[in-house]
Amino acid sequence: MVSLYLPIVKFILALKLEFSKPQLQHLFTLVHGIILCAGRKNITQIQYAAKDHRHLSSVTNFLNHAPWCMNRMQRRRIQAVMYRIRKSQLKGGDPRRIVFLIVDDTCCKKDRTTKRMEALSFQYSHEEGKSVWCHNLVTTHVVSSGQSYAFDFRPYYQSEYCEAQRLTFKSKNDLAVEMIEAFPSNDDERVYVLMDSWYTSEKVVNACNRKGFHVIATLKTNRLICPSGITIKINDFAEQYIRKSDLRSVTVEGRGVYWVYAYEGPVSEIENVRLLLSWKDEYTASSKPQVCLLCTDPTLDLVTIQRYYHVRWNIETGYRYFKELLGFDQYQLLSFHGIQRFWAIQFLTQNFLEFQRQDWIRDGADVTIGDVVRRIREEFFGQIVVYVYEQALEKKPLLDILRHLKLTA
Repeated sequence: MVSLYLPIVKFILALKLEFSKPQLQHLFTLVHGIILCAGRKNITQIQYAAKDHRHLSSVTNFLNHAPWCMNRMQRRRIQAVMYRIRKSQLKGGDPRRIVFLIVDDTCCKKDRTTKRMEALSFQYSHEEGKSVWCHNLVTTHVVSSGQSYAFDFRPYYQSEYCEAQRLTFKSKNDLAVEMIEAFPSNDDERVYVLMDSWYTSEKVVNACNRKGFHVIATLKTNRLICPSGITIKINDFAEQYIRKSDLRSVTVEGRGVYWVYAYEGPVSEIENVRLLLSWKDEYTASSKPQVCLLCTDPTLDLVTIQRYYHVRWNIETGYRYFKELLGFDQYQLLSFHGIQRFWAIQFLTQNFLEFQRQDWIRDGADVTIGDVVRRIREEFFGQIVVYVYEQALEKKPLLDILRHLKLTA
């Protein structure tokens, strides 16, 4: 008999989601199918990959209408992630665990002919460099002790949609602040919030300060600084006053050599920060800095600041796994309520895969999320081979076997 992958069942049951048995079966099927499906991942293909025999309408009803609480699922999942992080051993004798909370946003692009799907709008995509027809989410990602988890999300609605639906408009910075304030940190943890320049605002930095978090983020070079009491834009200051003799050569392991100028003081409306103006490999006189990093932790040296900021790449690879491996943006649901539930299940799936990756890493092997997915698919295919062999030994009709496996001869 071809069955569900047992670690998925154990992982979901451990969350104690208070689902009914039919709801749990649907959740098992969706998580298993998302992992197994190798091609396009709409609900039909996900259900087919998991060899689920229930009618498609029952799965869509589970997403769109069934009485289960997505917020409870999110809370229980987040609790499990933080427990797993805190259970891991501290490295290097540091009395406080270092946790990176990464903030970014992503677009789930749809064809322009898609009209009936709720909450779609034209929004700017950094990846494509233009506005696209899409849903947009602000998300957070947590990295600590070698573990990397998709953590939380908030959908972003444009002001016109909020007005039409009578919703309170929240900017992307507002949504980022919500998730930063909701992050469940402990006193024995040092939390660094990593962001790109889109989120480096007074509002977000102040929210981090209130929580006792430090910020490491890129900054646009048109922001104002005040060296020696003179207010000037960063790029103008670099072009007019910085010379190579003012720079320090900094080697970041795995990233190469940077030429760095360090500034301390106010930046626009943000006070008391360190600013690193960086040029990669070669410095050219009177040139603009290629990277401008803001840091609110005065205890970090230049190498550590740059090394910590590169942890932000985890959210970029996370988006890639989500979209290319798990089909995060390939849904064809019309109800936005159902779409948000689908996203919540995608986050659950990523967390399970990372749990599984951590278990398999203990053997000393270098394992990626992609490796975990491939191994689960191979084991499932092995189950199918064993099932067919056993049925053949029992001289079961071939058509019955094919029908059970949803295959055609």
